[in-house]
Amino acid sequence: MSSELTQRTRKALTSALASVIAIVLALIVGGIVMRLAGNNAIDAYRALFNGAFEDKRAIGETTVYSAPLILGGLAFAIASRAGMFNIGIEGQLVMGGFASALLGAWDLGLPSALYLPLCLIAAAVAGGIWGLIPGILRAKTGAHEVISTIMLNYIAFRIITYLVQKQSSWLPVDPERQATNRIVDAAKLPRLLDGTRMHAGIIVAIAAAVILWIVLYKTTFGFRVRTVGLSQGAASYGGIKWGATIMIAMAISGALAGLAGAGEALGLNYRHTTVPPGYGYTAIAVGLVGQNNPLGVILSGFLFGILSAGAPNMQSEAGVSKEIISVLQGLIILAIAAVAVFDHLPALRRRAASAAGTKPRTDSAAA
Repeated sequence: MSSELTQRTRKALTSALASVIAIVLALIVGGIVMRLAGNNAIDAYRALFNGAFEDKRAIGETTVYSAPLILGGLAFAIASRAGMFNIGIEGQLVMGGFASALLGAWDLGLPSALYLPLCLIAAAVAGGIWGLIPGILRAKTGAHEVISTIMLNYIAFRIITYLVQKQSSWLPVDPERQATNRIVDAAKLPRLLDGTRMHAGIIVAIAAAVILWIVLYKTTFGFRVRTVGLSQGAASYGGIKWGATIMIAMAISGALAGLAGAGEALGLNYRHTTVPPGYGYTAIAVGLVGQNNPLGVILSGFLFGILSAGAPNMQSEAGVSKEIISVLQGLIILAIAAVAVFDHLPALRRRAASAAGTKPRTDSAAA
């Protein structure tokens, strides 16, 4: 048992080190791109760092960007572990944000200790339902989740736009602002640092990551999810109901995305607007860079949060377009993907050699 744990720890450390090296290489290549564009890469990265950590306001902005990305990355990770590619995080996020803002805009007269958890639960339920739909479609009909989640994204946007624009006496919406009414104070996520926008959503994100890690690696359900993700056939042979597993995994994925939307509505904007925040698609990259490990997603989310928070300062101080951040994000994803391909290369060689009916060449034979 101890040797198994040691081997697992060694593998995790090796994977983490490889990811760090990949990120460093991506930043070096990004610096070369800046230099070719006529900018000083050192000044740009210094400004980026200052924009993310220079003072408490900068640190607060880093957490504001990181919290929804961590939750979105977790949403992608749990779905991916079950063998599902959830591109519907943005739709699930806005449904969760809208549900939490609607409930928060009604003054129920409850104390914050009850009102805030209710709003978070509403967000998780709304996002979970929106994630469950493609899970059911995949399990019952075989409909591919990439198509269904993309379609559900647009359906979510249109439903919210319609409800916000609709003149209604029972919905707490403001058609002129294209948003819900402002939420009551009891429904707000508390601020953690005076003079900043840092709110308790970052605590929710980190707590969700720890809980998801425990679920994935310390429970029977987590074992089922990982087994289904590796092979549905093997899971069925082992008596695991893969259809039910992916439906539950997609519901959890949607719930996590919904919590990301709640953080924006309850901790930052204090209402929900019809403009999607755009975190859902970046969250896919966060999950990939974090290698679908909840603890890795925390670090990945903070990395992307640092890039987002520091981008405006990089543009103002170093004169480098903040669009270079998109280039850096793409380079990081490519570097992580290259590391993954390199890790799987021996297995791919063995599989190709087995299919060809020959033995794979060893390094000495190749030499």
